[in-house]
Amino acid sequence: MNILVTGAGGYIGTTLVPMLLEQGHHVKVVDRFFFGEEKLERHENLTIIYDDSRKIDEEHFKGVEAVIDLVAISNDPSGEIYEKQTYEINHQSRVRTAKLAKKMGVKRYILPSSASIYGFQDKNLVADETTKTNPLTTYAIANEMAEKDILPLASENFCVVVLRQSTVYGYSPRMRLDLAINGMTYGAWKTGKLPLMRDGSQWRPMVHVKDTARAQIFMLTADQDKVNGEIFNVGSEKNVYQIKNLAEKVKGIVPNVEIEWYGDIDHRSYNVSFSKIEALGYKAEMIAEDGIKEILEKLESKELEKTLDTITLDWYQELTKWHTTIKRVEKYGGILDI
Repeated sequence: MNILVTGAGGYIGTTLVPMLLEQGHHVKVVDRFFFGEEKLERHENLTIIYDDSRKIDEEHFKGVEAVIDLVAISNDPSGEIYEKQTYEINHQSRVRTAKLAKKMGVKRYILPSSASIYGFQDKNLVADETTKTNPLTTYAIANEMAEKDILPLASENFCVVVLRQSTVYGYSPRMRLDLAINGMTYGAWKTGKLPLMRDGSQWRPMVHVKDTARAQIFMLTADQDKVNGEIFNVGSEKNVYQIKNLAEKVKGIVPNVEIEWYGDIDHRSYNVSFSKIEALGYKAEMIAEDGIKEILEKLESKELEKTLDTITLDWYQELTKWHTTIKRVEKYGGILDI
């Protein structure tokens, strides 16, 4: 299958694309590679398009059979700092991409969204895809807006699938240490302290990065009659944790760790059902302990280190700072060489 993936240089994309290539697919990727193009290994069936999803040309959709629209300003803190850009990219550009894909004859469009749009829910409620959403952040609101504008594009000739991903964890070539399990594991290993946002009672569904990539691949060939115009939560019941219990799992694997509480109480709390996607035959394979052990192994082998680009917001701000500096000092097409 010929597949176009936006945001392919990100945390999920750098796991997803190699999996697609291993299965024999031909993949076009569209990205500006803020986190470095070297994180995506070259392959004879891989075509790289250096472009911004907001400006993507319809020519790129020629011969494409499916689109996985991963592009996004990632995470809640970034969404609040870069609010305008989050709406432009996470909402408007994805609507534009979906419309272009339909116009150019693409048969299937997959929108990776976020379970964060459930926001705060009653502690006794297990949210399914019909539950009223309650997005609390710019990031979540933009995802919900994208869903609402893209789902109506579904037709007999254009299959649209929305995947509400749980909080993702696990090792990826474009590593993120600003996600719950990943950051907790790093903090515990590096300092013997486990930073935990108050008060730890909040529920959060999790999914390993490989498992959410598998869900996206699964939807490429799922029965159109069962998935077209539908929303699916992605994760598993065994991966729904209270944050304080998740911390205990980290403590059980990383030795000599103390919990340190910080910040205001995080009001995002939601327990989620995954029965709809599991009824189709999809099953998440990994649990939190797998991700914790995987990251710990990478840290101890020095294959993984905390750098500025492993914290998404820090890296966005660093790039913005350097862009401002370069624009100021560049003359005659160069800096030292002119």
